[in-house]
Amino acid sequence: MRVLNSSDEIASAAGTTLGTSEWLEVTQDRIDAFADATGDHQWIHVDPQKALEGPYGSTIAHGYLTLSLVPLFGSQVFAFAGDAAKVNYGLNKVRFPAPVPVGSKVRGHVALGDVVDIPTGQQVTIRYTIEIQGSDKPACVAETVVLLLGS
Repeated sequence: MRVLNSSDEIASAAGTTLGTSEWLEVTQDRIDAFADATGDHQWIHVDPQKALEGPYGSTIAHGYLTLSLVPLFGSQVFAFAGDAAKVNYGLNKVRFPAPVPVGSKVRGHVALGDVVDIPTGQQVTIRYTIEIQGSDKPACVAETVVLLLGS
């Protein structure tokens, strides 16, 4: 894991690859739990029998479930050290180029984008590419924005 220890170190890491997370299997239990948490019980996600005859031949993870793995993958790859409050500020862009069939393994590639000084600290852009094992297309490409307040 890469630890970025100061605002200067964070700024100097802009534009670099931080690393790659471990593989994570996307199970039907995880998909069902996400459906319960969000209220999204569309059959393509939660009905394995009906999904067998659907467009993907099995259930698939929700796109937002895939996106919600960003904090897990990020925590395996890097950390901002220090006492700065870390606040999710938003997303610049999110795309879901490929579905994640149940039983697939996914992992995140993480790169640091722009780092901008702001009056209260730093605004950091982080790019996540979530890969599906054995697939040419990623499951998700997301550019997140984090505020480091008091850094």
